[in-house]
Amino acid sequence: MGKVKRKNTFQYNVNRKNLKRKLKKKSAPRIDCEQIRHAWDDSRSVGTNLAEMGLAGDPNKVIPIKKTQVKDTDVGQSKPIHKPYVIAGLEAAASVPSKKTMGISSDMVYYVRHMVENYGEDYKAMARDEKNYYQDTPKQIKRKVNLYKQHHLKDYEALLSSVKKA
Repeated sequence: MGKVKRKNTFQYNVNRKNLKRKLKKKSAPRIDCEQIRHAWDDSRSVGTNLAEMGLAGDPNKVIPIKKTQVKDTDVGQSKPIHKPYVIAGLEAAASVPSKKTMGISSDMVYYVRHMVENYGEDYKAMARDEKNYYQDTPKQIKRKVNLYKQHHLKDYEALLSSVKKA
């Protein structure tokens, strides 16, 4: 005997609007910054959390645009910072220099190594090679070789020296 397929019925006793609201409240967005995530207190509001860390939720309130006719009375007020280690951690993370993540694909490395091994620095001959599938011009090939030089300078020099010896 096979399974009996039953008709889907609507559940009248479930309030879908309330379920959606509850789901929104429960699923708070994930905070990417590690320092802020560890110092965050879910029982407090966003403004209170940021004020305790010494951060601003609205930059216009921290550094207001001065108008000539309106008196500035709210500018002098500032809340005490209870979690100064957050700012110190953010400054330390910002001071670390970032690495260049852009690399070269393995296919490009293979292509350039093949061209340099066979032709050295003769870009016109490289353009006529049968491995030049995309029909790159000599100038385009030169750009690719220069990009390879920037990322793999030692390998490129070794390739050139092996070509000149042969």
